[in-house]
Amino acid sequence: MEKRIQLTADSRADFNNKAAFCVGTGRLGLGLQAEYQAQLKAVQDRCHFRYIRGHGLFHEDLAIHQSVHMPDGSIQETYCFTYLDRLMDAYRACGIRPFLELGFMPKAIASGEQTIFWWQGNTTPPRDEDAWVRLVKATLTHLKERYGAAEVSTWPCEIWNEPNLPGFWENADLEKYLRLYQITSRAVKEVLPDMPVGGPAVCGGSTTENWIERFLCFCRDEKLPLDFVSRHAYMAETPERKGRYIYHHMCEAEHTVAEMRQTREHIDAFPEFRGLPMHITEFNTSYNPRCPLHDLPENAAHIAGLLAALGDVADSYSYWTFGDVFEESGIAPTPFHGGFGMMADQCIPKPTLAAFEFFCNLKGECAWRDEHSVILRREDGSWEGVAWNLQRKGRESLTLNLSLPLAGRGCLLTRWVDEERGNPAAAWHAMGEPATLSEAQLAFLRETAVPGTRAQTVEDGAFTLTLGPNAVLHFTLNPAPLTPDLGYEYGWYAAEE
Repeated sequence: MEKRIQLTADSRADFNNKAAFCVGTGRLGLGLQAEYQAQLKAVQDRCHFRYIRGHGLFHEDLAIHQSVHMPDGSIQETYCFTYLDRLMDAYRACGIRPFLELGFMPKAIASGEQTIFWWQGNTTPPRDEDAWVRLVKATLTHLKERYGAAEVSTWPCEIWNEPNLPGFWENADLEKYLRLYQITSRAVKEVLPDMPVGGPAVCGGSTTENWIERFLCFCRDEKLPLDFVSRHAYMAETPERKGRYIYHHMCEAEHTVAEMRQTREHIDAFPEFRGLPMHITEFNTSYNPRCPLHDLPENAAHIAGLLAALGDVADSYSYWTFGDVFEESGIAPTPFHGGFGMMADQCIPKPTLAAFEFFCNLKGECAWRDEHSVILRREDGSWEGVAWNLQRKGRESLTLNLSLPLAGRGCLLTRWVDEERGNPAAAWHAMGEPATLSEAQLAFLRETAVPGTRAQTVEDGAFTLTLGPNAVLHFTLNPAPLTPDLGYEYGWYAAEE
């Protein structure tokens, strides 16, 4: 396929780039592991995300809620913030803030025994509402005292996760969730009046829009705090299982954006909430952490299409997740196992990390956007952009013939990932898919994860980009007048031949 793009100094296009606002993580307790922190630092060095969101703030492994058995036989409720402080300090060291998700339920105050995931997060309502409120208020009070009210008030606070799914909230009981939101949102504002609070963090299924509408009606009628509405977005359609892995066909990016737009319209239908921020607090292709697509260039090409368009309908969209230190389905058996992360275990970057790096660091005013590319004009008159070529089963290349306003000699720098470059899963497959890597194998896989690069001279802003199947490519075009040292001729030897 071939396409021509010719821009002028007056070319303009809409592009709302929120790629760097937030990223997801495995449960928060995993943040105490060295591998987790190494992966987060590596991702942050390239993408500079502002916020990070994950489950399990009140899970037992962070040990915030504790019950002490007293000598007289009574039980004293107390709180421990040792691990929470260690985690928050690690985040701050990486230049990232928490997007708090309040959940799951500590077993000591849970009304039931239902759990989810290998790590058994309790997903039942509180047995004692007052105990839950005390826990929320004590935790936020501690964070306020440690980091300052002005700082903590910038951390968005989301109440629970996917309560419209029975696995995440017992019986998907809407009325009980609304009650949880009521008591929790008020508790948040008692401690930190300026902290943004929201929900309902719903995901998929035919009940999503009904939940959002009922939630908004409830917040309106009860005059509850509501600073944002949240939901999730996954592209996966009917799954097919093979062994421990899952495979899907994926819907088009346009379909996912249209689904999110429907939620935006539901919010704006309420005069009280028109224009209220909408956060997509999880998104990805598959919703399963054992989907091999996550490891491949095709995933990066899918995600590039979403990164170009989700800002039209949402104030943020948080990729689930930054890394593969993740235990929802248990401990991963191999370096590549279809995990959600942009980075495989042992700090091997996947192609999707490159896609995020390309988008997160875009600067300038958008001059062009279509289903294959976005192009921006920088303040200094140079240009940069991202292009992608999603090919699900075909192997067709995409050729973009570009003409950009840049007079004279220019330098075109390109970086890309595709089936051939920046694709360590392919090299791992060629190695025989070893479950344990030798030092030499690991070093080689990290080398193969590096994007391809090229520098070339162009004249008067005219150049061609050729993208192989499932390529995601970043380019910059800068003025580059030739200023050689006296007598230095780069091409002299080639010319002599």
